[in-house]
Amino acid sequence: MPTASPAATPAALAPLVARRSERLSGRVRVPGDKSISHRSLLIGLLTVGATEIEGLLEGEDVLATARACAALGAAVERLGPGRWRVRGVGVGSLLEPDQVLDFGNSGTGVRLAMGVVAGHPVEAVFDGDQSLRRRPMRRVLEPLARMGAAIIEAAPDGRLPVRLKGAEDAIPIVFESPLPSAQVKSAVLFCGLAAPGETTVIEVEATRDHTERMLAYFGAELAITPHGEHGKRITLKGRPELRPRPIAVPADPSSAAFPLVAALIVPGSDLILESVLANPLRTGLLHTLKQMGAGIEEIDRREQGGEPVVDLHVRASKLRGVEVPAARAPSMIDEYPVLAIAAAFAEGETMMRGLSELRVKESDRLAAIAAGLAANGVEHEVSGDDLVVRGGAGRVQGGGTVMTHMDHRIAMAFLVMGLASDQPVAVDDASLIATSFPGFTELMRGLGADIG
Repeated sequence: MPTASPAATPAALAPLVARRSERLSGRVRVPGDKSISHRSLLIGLLTVGATEIEGLLEGEDVLATARACAALGAAVERLGPGRWRVRGVGVGSLLEPDQVLDFGNSGTGVRLAMGVVAGHPVEAVFDGDQSLRRRPMRRVLEPLARMGAAIIEAAPDGRLPVRLKGAEDAIPIVFESPLPSAQVKSAVLFCGLAAPGETTVIEVEATRDHTERMLAYFGAELAITPHGEHGKRITLKGRPELRPRPIAVPADPSSAAFPLVAALIVPGSDLILESVLANPLRTGLLHTLKQMGAGIEEIDRREQGGEPVVDLHVRASKLRGVEVPAARAPSMIDEYPVLAIAAAFAEGETMMRGLSELRVKESDRLAAIAAGLAANGVEHEVSGDDLVVRGGAGRVQGGGTVMTHMDHRIAMAFLVMGLASDQPVAVDDASLIATSFPGFTELMRGLGADIG
């Protein structure tokens, strides 16, 4: 078996500066949804036959998952920009990898792949960069151990690198998630594919449901019923024969959030974002921005590959502060950095509640957001897991340099701030943006943004 190697030395920093810009305008499609891209590859691995994927996000995170699928036995082929083919081996037929599965910065990729491996009698070493090595894995590993997987080696507190031996015969369980996490839920369901009988996941707060939608699209049997006021009970029948089907990956709403908020805060802007995923468990930011007075019009709602999509017409708007309840967090957990930017330009206070999950993202995002706001003269307060931003009614001082802590969303959010602030805003390192949004700078410049 391969041994884990030391985490890669960070590359040289790549600073960027964003300056006050004229109106943003145009019609663009941001890259494919990251969550669906990861799942497309992994379900393709577990399908017997060829899965054709259109619109795959070709960011570093997703490419790491593609390499892992190949190491586990799939034939993974790039056919053209965003067009990929995965010839899978089927549930129960993974090959044991002869190399470390290195997921770089991708928490989604590594956690979902752990679930896939845990259901098969193979052994694999999972690793990543310095940022990923700091992220908690115990909450994924514990339910997988209940299902028969063995954690042979792990860094302190269950962190990477992790050597995982999958179950000889996976055990179906009933798992009630203590925290809302689509990644943990998906890992348990992926492991449950290889288990006889039924595997059940109970969520107190419903999280994004791309795994359930895609498994059903490929022929798995699932029963989904309400649980409590906001939750779900998901039961999966194990050992299905997944059937190859084409997948069209919609545009990522978490990536669309950056040009969307930029258009709202840069005066005179008028922008259309095409084919954005409109899954109701991913639209928390849209709902919040509309409450704030954002001029966002939904055009041509339709279905694409089992998921709803829509075009968004966005116009510059005067925003007002609102209270964002904790129950909305699962539907917009990746969008809080850029929501904080919108709140900085709004009139009045925006209260964002229940942000504990932000503390265990690529960085401590709550601390990173607060530090970035402070560096640019924005009044704010962190109280426990709540963030209050006191907006400047269209004016933000800017002029600061933001430490990104190897977090792509912090980098993009504060570059968006700089497009409308009085003084330029710098980020210390924009290199990690490519993990989720390759071509971000070029796309924004094409709309009229002054970033360089």
